[in-house]
Amino acid sequence: MGQRHKSLAFLPGKFVFPGGRVSIADRRLKVSSDLNPLTRDCLLTGMRGRPSEGRARALALAALRETFEETGYLVGQRRNNSVPSRSKEWRPFFDEGVAPRLEKLRFVARAITPPDRVRRFDTRFFCVSANEIAHCGHARHDELINQQWLTVEQACDRDIIPITREILNHLKDIFTAGKVLSQPRSVPFYFVKNGVRRKEFIAGNRIT
Repeated sequence: MGQRHKSLAFLPGKFVFPGGRVSIADRRLKVSSDLNPLTRDCLLTGMRGRPSEGRARALALAALRETFEETGYLVGQRRNNSVPSRSKEWRPFFDEGVAPRLEKLRFVARAITPPDRVRRFDTRFFCVSANEIAHCGHARHDELINQQWLTVEQACDRDIIPITREILNHLKDIFTAGKVLSQPRSVPFYFVKNGVRRKEFIAGNRIT
């Protein structure tokens, strides 16, 4: 996790996971590695607009790209030679001699920012084993400071927002159950409806 600069307009000073928006480049990038089928199906369930495998893949690719840009960590597979890319956003990733790898990435939660917030996001949270980190390069953005590897307990002691605490506690349950390397069949979905905070579950191709 890392701490957002106190000068930022959104969540100043809060500790957060690395992440960001899906870009056009994420939607267009062709990769040889694909999502676990159960991960893909859970990402497609309840997707706004027109659901597609390409959009589900783009969510995962955005997570990997933003993690690299904000922390320098590259989740993927080492290549003997640089992989050419015409994408300005993805070229630095490939120039490190790593190709993104999606099949080990696990979708663990979804959360939509409450409607009374100035900025709103429809966020997906992913986790992956640290064994899938192929290389650590240099962060391209300085958005996050005080970056640290933390236990769940240590992270909960930091200055975090409520939804981050929810995700951390959910991850703790996954770790305790010893299922961190498998796609959960039930993914929590947090949102607010009619002023009431809701928690439902994405399971396969339905939300309950």
